[in-house]
Amino acid sequence: MDVILGSLGQLLSGWHLLFLVLGVLLGLSVGLIPGLGGLAGMAMILPFLFHMEMGTALALMIGLTSVTTTSDTFPSVLMGVPGTSGSQATVMDGFPLSKQGQAARALSAAFMASLVGGVFGAFVLTGAVFVAKPIILAIGFGEQLMLVLLALTMVGMLTGSSPIKGMASCGLGLLVGAVGTVDTTGTMRMGFDLLYLTDGVPLVAMALGIFAVPEVIDVLRHRSTIAAGGTLGAGWLRGVLDVLRHKWIVLRCAGIGCLIGALPGLGGTVIDWIAYGHVVQTSKDRERFGSGDIRGVLAPESANNAKEGGALIPTLLFGIPGSGTMVILLGGLLIIGLEPGPSMFARHLDLVFLIIWSIALANVMGTGICMGLARPISLLTTVRYTLIAPLIFAAVFFAVFQATRDWGDLIALFVAGVLGVFLKRFGWSRAAFLLGYVLSDKVEEAIYQTVQAYGFSVFERPLVLVLAALVLISGYFVLRSKNAQVGKEDTGKNDRRNLGPQLAFIAAMAAIPVWAIVDTADRVYSMSLFPVSAAIVTMSFILWATLNVLFKAAPNPELHDEENATSGQAFVGSFHYLGWLGGLLAGAALVGFVPAVALFIYAFLRVKADLSRLRAIAVAAVFVFVLGGFARLLVLDYPAGLLQSYVTLPWPLQ
Repeated sequence: MDVILGSLGQLLSGWHLLFLVLGVLLGLSVGLIPGLGGLAGMAMILPFLFHMEMGTALALMIGLTSVTTTSDTFPSVLMGVPGTSGSQATVMDGFPLSKQGQAARALSAAFMASLVGGVFGAFVLTGAVFVAKPIILAIGFGEQLMLVLLALTMVGMLTGSSPIKGMASCGLGLLVGAVGTVDTTGTMRMGFDLLYLTDGVPLVAMALGIFAVPEVIDVLRHRSTIAAGGTLGAGWLRGVLDVLRHKWIVLRCAGIGCLIGALPGLGGTVIDWIAYGHVVQTSKDRERFGSGDIRGVLAPESANNAKEGGALIPTLLFGIPGSGTMVILLGGLLIIGLEPGPSMFARHLDLVFLIIWSIALANVMGTGICMGLARPISLLTTVRYTLIAPLIFAAVFFAVFQATRDWGDLIALFVAGVLGVFLKRFGWSRAAFLLGYVLSDKVEEAIYQTVQAYGFSVFERPLVLVLAALVLISGYFVLRSKNAQVGKEDTGKNDRRNLGPQLAFIAAMAAIPVWAIVDTADRVYSMSLFPVSAAIVTMSFILWATLNVLFKAAPNPELHDEENATSGQAFVGSFHYLGWLGGLLAGAALVGFVPAVALFIYAFLRVKADLSRLRAIAVAAVFVFVLGGFARLLVLDYPAGLLQSYVTLPWPLQ
């Protein structure tokens, strides 16, 4: 009792509250910037921890890590740009709600769900202090493999109206995720011997390219504002009521977030997708998912905030980081003299409870601040989109450069953006592709470790059998739910005017599994097993999709509006804006990234938004100064162009 009272006293002390608020503000600010997230935020504050008192340093770190997955909802819902890897699934229904004029509702529902998830995670962490150790120790390689397979079965609920294309998309994601150096052999695979691809394509580049670029282009082609009619729609109260109405969904998904977050190695990048797949799979009326269902916002948002409490369980109990952010947090704990593990619970139990309650309080603070900002910030959806789009494009290019700070990041974003545009155009599930990409390393690693550690004896482990049964049940529900949808598709009328482009795109996608087989078939067994197996399965689904396009009366799900139904117009519109992005990339190669961004914003505002010359210059100048400020703060050197070989540019154009 004395320990608990001492922790409460420290929690409510002035200095602790002050630094907790500071950490919350930093975390919210970092979450607002697409591509940064808690990992970058924690890295920025590490140098300041060396001379701080232990309690205030904890307050700063916990405040920051607790709320980055709260504020990252703003770009995901308002712009269709994933704020962090934990908000990718929120884009699926959050952005469509914004386009329907319900941005304030989506934001307030997301923030309340995040609050519930964060507080729930803190309560789970409290219980974990006493009971989690034997549970965590029971999770071996076999159990992790089954959990990854369970996550993959969820892809069946992310495939849209064409399950065959969706499964093919997932397979393509698995193969693209396999590009890079193989851990078991240390040799390059499927990377064309490019140094940039040694570690594969960065997740930030893939996520922003697959989701952000197509959504921005789609709005530019079809709307003057994000919100329909330029109206804001229902406000924050309706979102709060949504959380109360779907309270069991929020609590279930918060539990999923805690469970997955507590498993070292599985990572927080898939939690939102697993929660999203779960809510779709367990809902009887699932027709609106992907086009603006509030449940598709509540599920991932409650899970991604709860995961922080779950990720702290192995971090504090064993000193094993449960996520990338926890790796930096572990370093911060060591800096201030705390060594996570059993000894921490023996000597500093008061600090353990202080961490737990700080998480809960930080979530309350973060939610309150975001709720207060939800309605005014959501007014962005009523602004003419041609004024916002160039800033979003520039922000996305800035965000992706944080991946490896290499020129290749910008090129990878552009290539992924082109892929995302045409995945969306031809009805291939982008969510399934990204989930396959994220889980690729986990699947291969889990298979290899399970075979090496257990062999077939893995099926003698009781928890493996339980999880395997859940995988089969999940797969059954996927197949059962999809049969009705496939039947409905067969009643449609095939659009033969688009047959050529569809077949051309399928041929391009088929090149990926073919290359995987050609490049790895003659390699060592441990290096070729996963990509060759995945390529064969993926090619089977691609061939199936080809037969459907050629012989079945199944309409292309993305060719539904008047513009898409006419020959060539959609391609012209998509290529037009991809050309603008290509121009930004070429400009960066010639004059450097920052000057190219300034010229891009100015030209776009003048040509597409018809803004006056003076105002366009002012907007471009403000953005350039923002980039310069981040360069100083994050110690960045932006990509240089040919011009920098001859001229030294002044700050902030460097």
